Amino acid sequence: MHLGRWLLKNLLAGMGIGLLFILVHPREMPQETLYEQQAGEATPLMPPTPTLPPRRVGIVAGHAGGNDPGAVCPDGVTEVQVNQAVARHVKTLLEGKGFTVDVLEEFDPRLNGYRALALVSIHADSCTLSPDLSGFKLAVSSALARSGEARRLLRATRLKQCLADWYQAETGLFFHEDTVTPDMTEYHAFEEIHPETPAVIIEVGFLRGDYDLLVHHPEIPARGIAQGVLCFARTQGWNVLPLPKPTTTPAPNRP
Repeated sequence: MHLGRWLLKNLLAGMGIGLLFILVHPREMPQETLYEQQAGEATPLMPPTPTLPPRRVGIVAGHAGGNDPGAVCPDGVTEVQVNQAVARHVKTLLEGKGFTVDVLEEFDPRLNGYRALALVSIHADSCTLSPDLSGFKLAVSSALARSGEARRLLRATRLKQCLADWYQAETGLFFHEDTVTPDMTEYHAFEEIHPETPAVIIEVGFLRGDYDLLVHHPEIPARGIAQGVLCFARTQGWNVLPLPKPTTTPAPNRP
């Protein structure tokens, strides 16, 4: 009997670790598959709660409202300009789906105790590194990962997974996981918002290697973020479909 309990205990533990591994690591999923799985995404990840989460989304335009413009390119383009442009497009797309969207500044006082379906903080990477560097990065709170709060961690990780899948599909960029930094995993807003608000920080690309996409076509990264949020909303019980396929997709020309 003791051996049977030991085997069952270790089997359940292994299944739990496997589930977290699948959720944390983005899948390689082609765009066609993402559009075709609309019905499957409508199934909540966890048992339904008596009430749906709020139909509100917070979007932080990184570096907005302060004296630090973030990364600066030789031609004068700044990270904050890119972040704000992408945030504006995300707001328009999600409001078109019936969501209330707050575009927040970097140290916005509204972040204190902020409660929403999700919070996504938008940033962009260096404009001085090698032009060969291209791709996006995503992170959830390292403190949350250490906390043992399985339910909250699952929700934040599901948000991250939805964003990873859809952002890659919409932009053609790849997840640049090996350059995620403590500045992302220990992002200040993670500790300021309400504990029940799942949050992710995204670096939408490298300002040098992905310049054309980020500066001239901010609507494309915005679609990836909006699609990811809509995907997450479906896992939380909201009956909302993805944005329709774009009729044309500009091909970014990287320097």
